[in-house]
Amino acid sequence: MGPGDATFDTVTPNFDVVVVGSGSAGSPAAIASARAGARTLLIEKLPFLGGNSTAVLDTFYGFYTPGERPIKVVGGVGDEVVDRLRRLGEVVERPNTYGAGTGVTYLAEHLKVVWEQLAQEAGVTVLLHAFVQDAEVSEGRITTLLIATKAGLREVRGSVFVDASGDADVCHHAGFGYELAGEIDPAQTLTTTFRMVNVDHERRRTIDKARFHQLMEEAAESGDYQLPRREGSDHITPIQGMTATVMTRIEHVDHDDAGQVINATDPGVLTRAEMEGRRQALEYARFLVDQVPGYEGASLVSLGSQIGLRETRRVYGDYRVTRDDVLAARQFDDQIGLCGAPIEDHVPGKTTKWEYLPEGTAVGIPYRSLVVRDGLNLLAPGRCFSATHDAQASIRSMAQCMAMGHGAGLAAATAAASGGDVRSVDPDRLRDGLRAGGAILEMS
Repeated sequence: MGPGDATFDTVTPNFDVVVVGSGSAGSPAAIASARAGARTLLIEKLPFLGGNSTAVLDTFYGFYTPGERPIKVVGGVGDEVVDRLRRLGEVVERPNTYGAGTGVTYLAEHLKVVWEQLAQEAGVTVLLHAFVQDAEVSEGRITTLLIATKAGLREVRGSVFVDASGDADVCHHAGFGYELAGEIDPAQTLTTTFRMVNVDHERRRTIDKARFHQLMEEAAESGDYQLPRREGSDHITPIQGMTATVMTRIEHVDHDDAGQVINATDPGVLTRAEMEGRRQALEYARFLVDQVPGYEGASLVSLGSQIGLRETRRVYGDYRVTRDDVLAARQFDDQIGLCGAPIEDHVPGKTTKWEYLPEGTAVGIPYRSLVVRDGLNLLAPGRCFSATHDAQASIRSMAQCMAMGHGAGLAAATAAASGGDVRSVDPDRLRDGLRAGGAILEMS
């Protein structure tokens, strides 16, 4: 099968591996699965691949540990993505002053093409504009997904499934267990990103982070601007005179008539959040133009295609990564990736909570935290993987999602070739395969 030859067969849609969600976890999962020889379908709700990496953001965090001496902790498919981006245009590696470490900033429009190129070259069947509506389960094994397409409802069958939806949609429809963000710990807030053009970067650099946040606080306290978050960030991009932002803050947890928690997995809550995010974006843009050096002649040029979600559902897996695991930089026999990123908790209110691992360390990401506890043939990499609220606030960075996706895709293909049981995968052989693909599994 050559690049671009894979097409979705609406008559007999049978696959070895079905991946739902094409973000930083899902696209690498599909690519790794197809490269390992599995007939692989990648289902995406948007008209392009990438999820948050293309619809919301323009910077990969998590490739490096933060601190004075950054250490690279993610490779594999992630490295290929960055290399392809560099072939298409400038990629900026910039020291991050806000706490997350070195950021790898790219042009999101280029990344849409890169994800497509890598998926097509691997032989992945890609289906865009498709939503999972239901799952058929027999004795813990998912057999069929019902998906909504432009042509109507379609069934998709597979041997192994990968839930990289970010919202654990497959787990939800299959009736498998998860924690709904906001039930135990306060759920992380949402962010609508936006970009500004005609920014004078030299003038912008005349004030530091502390002064920038002071201006934001003063503007909010004046009553002239409605700015719920007082320490948002802006950063340079590969486009001269353009900056990108992470500033808005939208709370999304509510309660239904019975008092049960509902969050942005509820269409009503999500709709209100999307509209509120755009309203806030215009307000923050007005603040930048009025109050921040370098923005005097700037204009808002684009909003994120969708709101940025940090957590909605987190599955219960065979292992649940905890806050203590993260802060102790715990290592695991079956780890398929590393994370040195701090716990970055975007709590409701003005500020963000940061907690750091020891300098120069990284926590392992165990394979069994991707194995869905209640299923036989389902893996869940990405921000819905099995972790507590605090641990997820560290390991949700996009580079870590790519590492998880790489591991899940290779494991799914391996399981599909031997009966479909994801627990039958030998962790040592999986880790050998990941190393052969350039993944980084231990600190050097």
